[in-house]
Formats: sequence, C-alpha cells, structure tokens
Amino acid sequence: MAQTKLVIGIDAGTSVMKAVAFDLQGNQVAVASIANRYDVGAGGAVTQPMARTWADCAQALRALGEKVPDLAARTAALAVTAQGDGTWLVGRDGPVADAWLWLDARAAPTVDRLAGNRQRFETTGTGLNTCQMGAQMAHMDRFHPALLDQAEVALHCKDWLYLCLTGVRATDPSEAGFTFADFRTRAYDEGVIAALGLTHRRNLLPPIVDGTQTTHPLTDQAAALTGLHAGTPVSLGYVDMAMTALGAGVYGGGENVACSTVGSTGVHMRAVRAENVHLNAEGTGYVIALPIPGIVTQVQTNMAATLNLDWILNVGAGLLTDLGHPASHRDLVGQIERWLAATGPGQMVYLPYISEAGERGPFVSAKARAGFVGLTQTHTYPAMVRAVIEGLGMALRDCYAAMGPLPTELRLTGGAARSKGLRAVLAACAHAPVRVSAREEAGAAGAAMMAAVAIGAYPTMETCIAEWVTPLLGAPEAPDGALISTYDGLFTAYGAARRGLVPAWDALAAKE
Repeated sequence: MAQTKLVIGIDAGTSVMKAVAFDLQGNQVAVASIANRYDVGAGGAVTQPMARTWADCAQALRALGEKVPDLAARTAALAVTAQGDGTWLVGRDGPVADAWLWLDARAAPTVDRLAGNRQRFETTGTGLNTCQMGAQMAHMDRFHPALLDQAEVALHCKDWLYLCLTGVRATDPSEAGFTFADFRTRAYDEGVIAALGLTHRRNLLPPIVDGTQTTHPLTDQAAALTGLHAGTPVSLGYVDMAMTALGAGVYGGGENVACSTVGSTGVHMRAVRAENVHLNAEGTGYVIALPIPGIVTQVQTNMAATLNLDWILNVGAGLLTDLGHPASHRDLVGQIERWLAATGPGQMVYLPYISEAGERGPFVSAKARAGFVGLTQTHTYPAMVRAVIEGLGMALRDCYAAMGPLPTELRLTGGAARSKGLRAVLAACAHAPVRVSAREEAGAAGAAMMAAVAIGAYPTMETCIAEWVTPLLGAPEAPDGALISTYDGLFTAYGAARRGLVPAWDALAAKE
C-alpha cells in the first residue's frame, strides 16, 4: 500500500525553528521544533548568526524525520517562511556578518532622517521603520559601508534558508514589495530605492520569485544535512505574517474579512485587492502581498498585545507571593473568565503601550507608554484586568480604523484566542463576528500551501484554501449589541487619551 505523500512547511521564527509535515489535504502529521536564539548587543543591536540559523533549520528537518516514517521518500515538496524584515548579507564565501534582525534598533537615526517621504510610502504602502532592510541598509551604507562592500546579495531570513536549501539567491514578492517595490506591480521600484539613498547598492537586491509558480531542487549538500532526498522541490514562501494569516483564514469567505494574531504582539491584517488599498494620512502600517494574483494584505501591528496582560497578572501574582500566598501567572490566567463575568465593561481606558519600544501601529512613537485613564478608588484589581483586555480591543479597533472600514468578519489566531471572554471583547470592539481557526501551525501551513499549489496538488490557491483553511474555522461568534455601544464610547475616550498624552510622553522621555 502506497504511503501518503507529504509537504513540509518550515517556519523560522525569531526564537523557535519549526518543521511541520502535512498531508496533501492539509492535515497536520507531525511537528519538530528547535530553539533558535538571538544575541543582544550594544547600541540596540539584535543579531543572529546566519550559519547557526541554517544549522537549526537542518536539525529541525532531521528531527521531523525521526517522527515521520520514510519522511524523505514521502516528501513531495517543502517550503520555507521565516521572521520578517532584517538584513542577511551574503558575500562570495558565505555570510558577511551576523544578520541584523527585525528587533535591531540601530537604524533609528536613519529612519528619522529618511521618514516622511510620501511617495515612497504610497509606492510600497509601508511606513519606514527600524525593522526593515531598506532602513538598515541605508544605515549600514552611511555608518558601516564595509558590510555592504563585502556583500554580493542582501537577503531576508527565509531567503537565506532558501539559498542554503537550493543554492538559489532570491526573495519573494511580499518582502520585496514592502521594502523596495511597488505593491501593485510586485516589481522593484527605482524611485523607492533612490528615496532610501541606495541606488548605488541596487546590485545587492536579488531576483523576485513567486513560490506558487517556481520551485528549485534541494541540493545534494542540503539533502545530506537534512535527511531529505536531493532534487525535492523547494518553494520560497512569503514572509511569516502573510503565511500565518493565509493559514488562519485571512482570505476567503467574502469581502473585508480580517485576521488578527493576538499574541505577545498584535498583528491585524485584512485582505483586499491592490487597487482598494487604503493608505492612511500618518504613513504607517504595511502592505504585504499574498500568493494570490492581485490580492494584498493591509497590516497594522501593535508592539505589545498580551504582554500587557502578562504584566498585570505578574504584578498580582508577585504581590500575593510576597504576602505569603504563593501564586503564579498561570494561576491568575485561570481567573480571567470569572473576572470578566463579574466586572462591568468600559469603566476606564487602558493604553496598551507596555513595550519599552513604544508603539508602531497605527501610530509610531518610541515614547508612547502604557497607563490607565479614569482610575478611581472604587476600582478593583479584576476591573483593572478587564480594562487591560479592553485596551487590547481598543488597539485592535484603532488599527483596523486606520486601514479603512471595520471588518465584516474577524478571524483570530494566537494564544489569547482561546479565551471566550476576550473573544467577546474583540468582537464588540471590531463590530464583527469572530471565528477561531483550529489550525495549530498556521505559518508553516501557509508556506506548505504554496508548495502544494506549486507542485500541482491544487490548481489555485483558492482551491487549496477551501480544503486546508475553511473547514478549520469555528462557528461565528456574534458581538453583543450592548457591548458594542459601550465600546464605541470607550473608543472615543481611548483616542482622546492617546492623543492628549503625547506631551506627557515627551516630558517623560526628556527625563531619561
């Protein structure tokens, strides 16, 4: 009896490397993960050794092979996605230096110098920030030119792994698009490159390859390191945000469907036709292509989402422990549903800017700070926890409002989506029913879907979505009408608070 054919999705996150096997109908078969650490240095440096990242990828694939019988013979194709942004420079003999990750803050002065070019924003659809390769390369060109002088190509993380797997230097339409290209044509734009002062570095930009249409064979060297067969087709996936959204249901099911990942950070995405993109006046957010002709995602990202909830729960657990009643973060997580049921909505505003890096969506301010507005002596700790959760909902709505009309349906992924009470808050804030995807490894699934289309297992991405994604979406959970009315009023207060506190944030920053 013939064994089931498989596709493998590799998802190289900032801290975890995963290799996930799926059958051709989208059922998850097995997953292997490897810790993929990064290094923090002086002046805001956050880097990752490129050789180590490739070694971790190969190790994850070997570990997957230990879990899945005859993995090499059964693998019809594999695809790779990874953490976005950052700069991974490769020279004649391999990596030039450790990769600058998306967390690296060294390009901040260059962003300040180059920000505000409206034409660059309208072409890419993406606000300039320190995460991006364009900003980092512009900073390198001015302050560390030797790095670029030694390089032959500038890649992103998934591109580097693709090079290690296939020997091919390339990037994809998503990361090329929001960094150096016109999101409408998915081709490099010389005006954007010039706006970044990088025309003389144009030779470092690799060809753009769409992994649903083009694959390259696994090399003999990569096969020896991964345990897979040489010649296995490899697909270059899109950036991890796009792949996670694709796997979780950002596309399909009608107009203006949206997908939010509510984890440590908040990622809010809606799929639209390229000609219908809404570019906000503030020049913030991303436009990221999907592997579907003419379809892009508009994206706004909160620097911190559940990190805010972690903070207030850790405060409570620490106080209880100090008073001789040992409690953990997990203990308090178990109380959230009860606290939400026992407290009234909309009692105060919480601004969820707990990250020391401030906020990046839908406004950009390194000085933004978290805080409660409207707190009185009658408010209890459970009421404060509820306000923090409502703050996540307010931030979600703020992001979607910056992208145009609120979504007609909100699909959720991330650990926080498991909370029924939190889902109710998000539904009311967004004025939309929510649905939760049962897909466990959405990023790897999105990449594997590209490989499945590339090898002809599905004629189009739409047909793949119909089998891999739609059946895993839970039933719609409608928002509560009374809660919508309460949160409309709270959102007005939220907006006034975040705008009105700017002078206070400036004053606090001046003291540092």
